Amino acid sequence: MDKMPAWADAVLVPLISILLAAILSALVILAIGESPVAAFKLMVDGALMRSSGWGYTLYYATNFIFTGLAVSVAFHARLFNIGGEGQAMLGGLGVALVCLFIPWPHWSIALLAASVAAAVMGAAWALIPAYLQAQRGSHIVITTIMFNFIAYSLLNYLLVNQLKPRGSMEPASATFPAGTHLPTFQEMFSTAESAWFRGAPANVAFFLALLACIFVWLLIWRTRLGYEIRALGFSETAATYAGIRPVRITIIAMLISGALAGLMAVNTTQGEAERLLLNSTEGAGFIGIAVALMGRNHPIGVFLAAVLFGFLYQGGAELALWTSIPRELITVIQALVILFTGALDNMVRMPLERIFLALRRKEG
Repeated sequence: MDKMPAWADAVLVPLISILLAAILSALVILAIGESPVAAFKLMVDGALMRSSGWGYTLYYATNFIFTGLAVSVAFHARLFNIGGEGQAMLGGLGVALVCLFIPWPHWSIALLAASVAAAVMGAAWALIPAYLQAQRGSHIVITTIMFNFIAYSLLNYLLVNQLKPRGSMEPASATFPAGTHLPTFQEMFSTAESAWFRGAPANVAFFLALLACIFVWLLIWRTRLGYEIRALGFSETAATYAGIRPVRITIIAMLISGALAGLMAVNTTQGEAERLLLNSTEGAGFIGIAVALMGRNHPIGVFLAAVLFGFLYQGGAELALWTSIPRELITVIQALVILFTGALDNMVRMPLERIFLALRRKEG
């Protein structure tokens, strides 16, 4: 018998963890001489109360959905993929090659091709760590971290020596042709009477992220492959006894994880920057770890957690712009959320389990 209901594990534990992180964050804001209530109101107003704010929030959330799903798929196979940064960087390279060197008649066809290229490049970058884990016993955490640095160095070399336009000093590719530019929310939802999402970078890639959520749900809970991934994550010994090949499932799970991380580049590289930049990932691969933990590795939870972190990113930008609160404070708040939802999860979970067990005894 479970120690507490599934809804409590999925909703109550993360909610209490977020509340504890918010209380500590409020104390930090008080310590630097600012009002936490005023700061929260400013964050809500800047991130949620205007369509442009929602545009930025959902743009960041799109990145975190992809990287959170990437981490989640690997988690289900008991693999800790910390290589989302590098996989997204190489995904951006795939997007750039497709958009720069192939003429496309319409953005929808370019989006399909760029998505395939991004997924293939992200999966390819996850392949070697997956093989080393499955066949050689090299720890996936170490190899994926190292591959992040290799990806950065490789991308830097290619931008500076191959893709940078002649005469440019910035390590960035040329701007993609107009036929590859994705529609923004402003273009999609504005009318002659009102302009919605004005200036926000949110674009059609957000709907690609929603499709990715549906894909992961179907894969993990409605397919034989998903069952094998989850079985391996529960017990490699039992999975092997049941005829599941750990090497095969490990590699497949990491390929899917890398492909999802690579797809993030569609949003940042094709959708927002419309060119390949060196630092386009901006830590989204690591934020995906927190998003997966908070979302309990379920696509719905990942989506909600991604929106929360998108709110923190956009709200933090508003705080840095209009108050004396430094932008780095948002990093502190994110760290507190990660701390309580990840490292200190049992601090919330164990008291709740005792409460629910006591309630059951009382009812019995």
